[in-house]
Amino acid sequence: MDNKELFDKLTGLALSLGAFRATVIPVEDMETDASFRDLCAANVCGNYGRNWMCPPDAGDIRDLMAALRTYSYALVYQTVSELEDSYDFEGMMEAGVAHNRLMIQLREKLSAENLPRVLHLGAGGCRMCEVCAKRTGEPCRHPDLAVASLETYGVNVSKLAPTAGMKYINGKDTVTYFGAVLFDL
Repeated sequence: MDNKELFDKLTGLALSLGAFRATVIPVEDMETDASFRDLCAANVCGNYGRNWMCPPDAGDIRDLMAALRTYSYALVYQTVSELEDSYDFEGMMEAGVAHNRLMIQLREKLSAENLPRVLHLGAGGCRMCEVCAKRTGEPCRHPDLAVASLETYGVNVSKLAPTAGMKYINGKDTVTYFGAVLFDL
């Protein structure tokens, strides 16, 4: 199978599982920025220091950006969900759960592709457990399944969207989440 066939297969898989859009891009086209760590430290989401896959516990941002650069390609995908209005926090959380469900299904299906190395990056903090073990003072319960966010690795998602031919904002009263599967051939 050549690269185009594989990329089409991976893109089709993401779309079949419910992604709004999906495409494969070279990892070298992903823009990173260490200043995202400062945004995380502001703790707007409430996960800073409370989720094993979020800063500061996820690791040094420069090390994570360097690790990201060791991959060749990224399957970038997005989910878009309708909201009642721009204040529909519950709808945003439900959309995040749906995005995470897609990511889990994608991970399961991609395991059959026998790619030599894969890194899944999601949206927001890891949601593999209902309550992260970090909050209860325990080690990560599922280190083999835990997922860091694109931003934890310094990815500028607002720049990633157009690079991948996608919109960062998909209309009034919608919420858009992004994920990526980094891989080598």
